Amino acid sequence: MKLQGSCHCGAVSFSLESDTPYPYQRCYCSICRKTQGGGGYAINLGGDYRTLKVRGRKAISIYHARMKEPGDKRARISTAQRHFCSKCGSALWLYSPEWPELVHPFASAIDTPLPVPPERTHLLLDSKAPWVEVEKKKNDRTFRHFPKESLLEWHQRLGLAKRG
Repeated sequence: MKLQGSCHCGAVSFSLESDTPYPYQRCYCSICRKTQGGGGYAINLGGDYRTLKVRGRKAISIYHARMKEPGDKRARISTAQRHFCSKCGSALWLYSPEWPELVHPFASAIDTPLPVPPERTHLLLDSKAPWVEVEKKKNDRTFRHFPKESLLEWHQRLGLAKRG
């Protein structure tokens, strides 16, 4: 599925191909919550990095999250690159050099109508802010940490992946 996205002010627009376009995964970690806002969680999609086309690259800034595990004395800097518009602050996509073939656009930046997922995965609930209420529906799954099932495996299990 071809996805098109943009920032709020229009300085950046992008497109990419995705075989896993269902916005099913709600991440409640503090990084997603604080860099994305909405609902106390962020939704990442999967896409083919080779197909990413961007207009307005000069307006893009990159943030590397600071990560500190309980018991650690110092925070480490994540290798993942969170791309956002430097003019309006809209979060656009995440790219991690550990998986160079993938790009993870944030559903909040996608302008293409996305399919409604038949179930949702609520993850990193151990990082959820106390004010956030998880809106769990009948078939939804919840995880204190990361689920073992990947984004692609979820789509395959439900017969929603185009390839793989």
